[in-house]
Amino acid sequence: MKKWIVVACALFLLTNTAYGRQATNKNIRAQEQTSQSKAQSQDVCRSFAIMEMSTSKVLESKHIHDKIPPASITKLMVAYIVMEKITRGEIKLTDKVTASKNAEKMGGTQVYLYEGEVFLLEDLMKAMMIASANDAAYAIGEFISGSKDKFIKMMNEKAKELHLRDTEFHSLHGLPPSKNDLEDLTSCSDLLILSRELLKYPKILEWTSKKTDSLRNGSFVLENTNKLLYRMPEIDGLKTGYYRRAGFNIVTTAKKGDLRLIAVAMGCQTSKSRDRFVVDKLKRYFTQYKMLHAVKKGEVINKDIILEDGKFRKIKGIADATIIYPVPQNKKGDFKREIVLPESIKGEIKEGQKLGEIVIYLDNERIGKADIVSPVYVPKANLFTRLVRMLGLNI
Repeated sequence: MKKWIVVACALFLLTNTAYGRQATNKNIRAQEQTSQSKAQSQDVCRSFAIMEMSTSKVLESKHIHDKIPPASITKLMVAYIVMEKITRGEIKLTDKVTASKNAEKMGGTQVYLYEGEVFLLEDLMKAMMIASANDAAYAIGEFISGSKDKFIKMMNEKAKELHLRDTEFHSLHGLPPSKNDLEDLTSCSDLLILSRELLKYPKILEWTSKKTDSLRNGSFVLENTNKLLYRMPEIDGLKTGYYRRAGFNIVTTAKKGDLRLIAVAMGCQTSKSRDRFVVDKLKRYFTQYKMLHAVKKGEVINKDIILEDGKFRKIKGIADATIIYPVPQNKKGDFKREIVLPESIKGEIKEGQKLGEIVIYLDNERIGKADIVSPVYVPKANLFTRLVRMLGLNI
C-alpha cells in the first residue's frame, strides 16, 4: 500500500512540474511575442518623432536626424515661403498665376494645368496642399521667383534661416530625381521645426484639414492625400509624401484640449502601417500627457514691492506671458514656482517695466520663466512726500 502511495505522489509531482513548465514556457513565449510585436511596430518606419508644439518638447523619437527623401512633403517649404511673403505684404492670395509650359509638363500627381491657364494663388495653394499637385507647386515657384532654380535657391536659404541642418532641396515638388539630378533630403527633426513654423499661419490648417475641395468652378475634385483625417477626429492637417526609395512619409498634427502634437514618420513600409503607427502614437500621448498651466499672462503676483520714490507706496506686478507645459498625468503636483522680486525699487515705474521674474520648475528642472512687470505707470512722489518718508513716516 505504501508503495502505491509513493508512486501516486511521484506521478502527481511529475505531472504538476510538467504543467508548470508548460505554463512558464507559454508565458515566456507570450512575453517574447509582445516584445517582438512592439519591436516590429517601431520598425514600421525608419524614423519618427512626436513633439508638443507650444514648447517644442520632443516626447519620443527614433533616428530623428536620419536624412531621408521627403517626397511630396517638400511642398511644405513652398507653403512656408508663400505664407511668409503674404504676411510681409509682398504677394496676396488673390494674385493671379499663369501656368507655364514647364508647369504643364510636370508629372506625378497633378491638376493638369495647361500653358496659359490662370488661377488665383489661393486655388493653386489648395491644389498643392490638399491634393499634392506637382504642377501647382511648380507654377507657384515660378510665380514667386521667376524660375525653378531661383525658387529652389530660395528654399535652401529658408532652410538655413530656420536652422534645418539635415535639409537640402533640389526640387519644388519632391518627385524622384531624374538621372544626374540630386534628391531632396530632410529629417524628422527638421520637419518638426518647419511644421511648427507653418502652423503659426491659420491658413495652413484651413487648407490641410479639408478632406476634399474643388478647382475650376467645382469641375475638378481635390482629394486630400492625408487619410488620417478620416481615422482620428483630433487630426487636422499637414502633408503626406511617397515614392519608392523615400518610402511612405507623413507630417501630421492633432489637437485635443490644450495639447497640440506634431507627428512625423519617414521611410515607412506601407501607407497603412504608417497611418496605424502614427495614430497609435498620437492616441498614446494624448492619454499620457496634459498641459500644465503654470502661469497665465496678466496674473497678479501676490507679493508687494516697496516703491521708495513712487507716488504709491507699494505695487504688485503681473506676469507678462503665459507658460503652459506638457507633463505626464502623474506629474501634476511635481512642479513649483519661484518668484524672484526685489524688496524695493527706486525712481518712477513705467507701465510694463520689468520688476522681476517667475521661474517654473518640474522635478527640479527649470522648464520656463516669465517676466513680472508693472501693470501701471507710477510717477515719483512729490518732494514733500519723499522728505516725510525719509523721516520714517508712512506716507
